[in-house]
Amino acid sequence: MIEEAGGNALDRWREQLEAWAIPEEIMERAPESPWGFPVGMFRAKADQARRREPTPSNLEARRFLGEGGIVLDVGAGGGAASLPLAGGAGRIVAVDESAGMIETFLAAATAAGIQATAVRGRWPDVAPEVDSADVVVCNDVLYNVQDLAPFALALTDHARRRVVVQITGSHPLVPMGPLWRRFHGLDRPAGPTADDAVDALGAIGLQVERLDWTTDSAGSFEDLDDLVAFMRRRLCLPASQDPEIAEALEPLTVHEAGGYRLGPMDRPVVTLSWPGTAT
Repeated sequence: MIEEAGGNALDRWREQLEAWAIPEEIMERAPESPWGFPVGMFRAKADQARRREPTPSNLEARRFLGEGGIVLDVGAGGGAASLPLAGGAGRIVAVDESAGMIETFLAAATAAGIQATAVRGRWPDVAPEVDSADVVVCNDVLYNVQDLAPFALALTDHARRRVVVQITGSHPLVPMGPLWRRFHGLDRPAGPTADDAVDALGAIGLQVERLDWTTDSAGSFEDLDDLVAFMRRRLCLPASQDPEIAEALEPLTVHEAGGYRLGPMDRPVVTLSWPGTAT
């Protein structure tokens, strides 16, 4: 029964993420790929993370890192998960698929005065190339991972002390639901959620501790036009519809210190952590 329940939790996670696939007829009309993120947004997010007070995820990582410990940041982006640990970390190793993200991370690490290296590639494919660390951090990545078991187990196998994962309370594209209905008449999924992540991680035997909190800083665009352009790509629409997209975004957008993003202003965030198994 445990094995069956575990399979159900992992299957439910995978099926909910598969439901986010964009219908083929919409993709065929897309002027450009809807996937990916602008490097500038991740650079700004990392800069904001270094300046603000430590988040619950930062504090959990620090609790296990110790002085001079090694941090592995999987799906590092600009380093928002790991660079706030620079004061205590002896070295940070970043893994990311994007050459631009790695370049941004290494530049930020140099500016922060922290020793850093990077491995370009997809996790867990590149896991054999990466040494173990005292703490493994992974922010805002799980909702991109359909096959959660090997991904999470590879994180665990690379952490000597702790894995610290941060995700939003629900899939980050849920706030785009009204836009998909307006422009394509398409209803989008409501999940998965952090609850589903906890169930799926527990199904593979991980002893997950959970902390729920909120943030008013969740990755913004400095300029409203940049947010419109990003949403246009996500929605597979041409640039000629930018004025209509801007109009549709008006009631959905919040303006925070870092710029513009989809609301709500206070976004639920969840920190998940569990013991590592590396020696």
